[in-house]
Formats: sequence, C-alpha cells, structure tokens
Amino acid sequence: MSGTNPMHCVVVGGLIRNSEDKVLLIKHHKRGWEIPQGRLEEGETLIDALHREVLEEAGVEIEAGSLAAVWSMITPPSALVFTFLGTYKSGDLTPCEGDSTEACWASESDALEMVTGTVMRERLRALLDYDGTLMYRAYTIKPYQLQLEQNFCSI
Repeated sequence: MSGTNPMHCVVVGGLIRNSEDKVLLIKHHKRGWEIPQGRLEEGETLIDALHREVLEEAGVEIEAGSLAAVWSMITPPSALVFTFLGTYKSGDLTPCEGDSTEACWASESDALEMVTGTVMRERLRALLDYDGTLMYRAYTIKPYQLQLEQNFCSI
C-alpha cells in the first residue's frame, strides 16, 4: 500500500414514483436522462442527501422508502452508490440548480427508452425490478462490466 488513504465518493440516488406510478427522471447536462442522484456533503445523512438532491435536481419534495440497492464502482475514482425507492410528496417539477436541465415523469417503458447511459440504464432496470431484497452490484466502467452481483434477504 502506498501510504495514502483510499478515497471513495459516496453517492445517493432514488427511484421516485408519483401517484400515477410514473418514474421521476432528470436530464443531466452531460449524461442525459437518469434518476436523481448526487454526492453526499460532509456531515449529511443518506436520507438528507436524497431529499436535497431530488429537490435540487427536480424541485420536488419526496418521502424516502426502502434502500433497494448498493452499487460499488470499483474503477477509479471509486464510488459507493446507495439507491432508495421513494414517493413524490409535493412541488412542481422545476430543476433548481446544479447539473440538471429538465425533469419529467415517465412510464417505466418510456424511462427505459430515455435513459441511454449503460450504467444508469442497468441501475434503472434493477430498481424497476426491485422485489424487496437488497441488491449489491460491483462494476467497472470503460467498458461497463458487472464484477459481482449479490442479493440479500430483507429483515
């Protein structure tokens, strides 16, 4: 080991649904359509970060639900991505700041067509297929390759 501490970025994201069972997507200025997600700020909890990111990127308030999946990007810069399910509470879709340029509600099939990035498309598909068991996925990028896939029974 080189004597430096390993660095991992911690990210939180959410598959948010409204009362019509549509999925919230935001359009990132570089990556295109994706679920709301972003990095934790120092001293912030995962749930607080999820609320903040959805508000910043889509302009709406949500209720956080189950932790559905943990993704570990092992290609540098390494990242741990905690993804939750959630439900829309209030507000109008209005990207407030940061990297999102648009926000919309989409059916599951439309969302899968709109999300074209390989990593985010696989993440979206896994979250749409969530069956109550916590998923763990480790992957590399350039090219995207799943390295480990494991499900854990819920308590």
